[in-house]
Amino acid sequence: MKGLLIDITLCIGCGACVEACKEQNNLPEKVDPVLTANTWATLETHEKPDGEEVYVRRLCMHCEDPACASVCPVAAFKKTETGAVIYDIKRCIGCRYCMVACPFSVPKYQWDKAFPFVQKCILCYDQIKDGEQTACAKACPTEATLFGEREDLLRIAKDRIRKNPDNYVPYIYGEHEVGGTSVMFLSNVPFEELGFRMDLTKKPLPSTTWGVMSLVPNIISLGGLALFGTYWVVNRRIKLAKEKVELEENETEE
Repeated sequence: MKGLLIDITLCIGCGACVEACKEQNNLPEKVDPVLTANTWATLETHEKPDGEEVYVRRLCMHCEDPACASVCPVAAFKKTETGAVIYDIKRCIGCRYCMVACPFSVPKYQWDKAFPFVQKCILCYDQIKDGEQTACAKACPTEATLFGEREDLLRIAKDRIRKNPDNYVPYIYGEHEVGGTSVMFLSNVPFEELGFRMDLTKKPLPSTTWGVMSLVPNIISLGGLALFGTYWVVNRRIKLAKEKVELEENETEE
């Protein structure tokens, strides 16, 4: 499985990664301040107590066992052999379960479109499949974003922490969160101070979501039965009322 290691300590906030993402995926040039259907990667600026600025990239984390895929009733999302979690717009029915299930709030809906779809980073799936690296990693001038095999990236991250303990928080974000992600981060600032969720389980979320999603067929069946019951009662009452009126009309004529 391929992935990305984003070292926040090396990011200079140039935005080359965001621009490369836009160009690679034919997205509108305007960069939204937060993730949207038209902006799949953003840069946030955080200020440390000493006044130094820290830049944090937001993008799809490409979970090893993605919740978005587990809740999608039509299998529009899938984890690929490359590590990328991709989305098939031809399958989508617009239920938006993926948006609710994602622990990182990544999938975004095209609210401004007449025929909207869900959009998000696809980790340059076609490029990776062809042996290339992601556009963001290729564009980064400081190698703050590294592309490679996930296990190799983990070794690099652990080696950096070991060799420079004063320069890093001793934690690799994404190594274990929700079962692990293909996008991981290193930082010299506690992750919670940079807006990263630290309350996530280490277990893959699909093991939790399946308990709910497995009930959906039953809910649909019960809902259909209830609707049929309502339909039968209403129509029965209409029929009885009509028979009563006809009976009264016949008695009046006699």
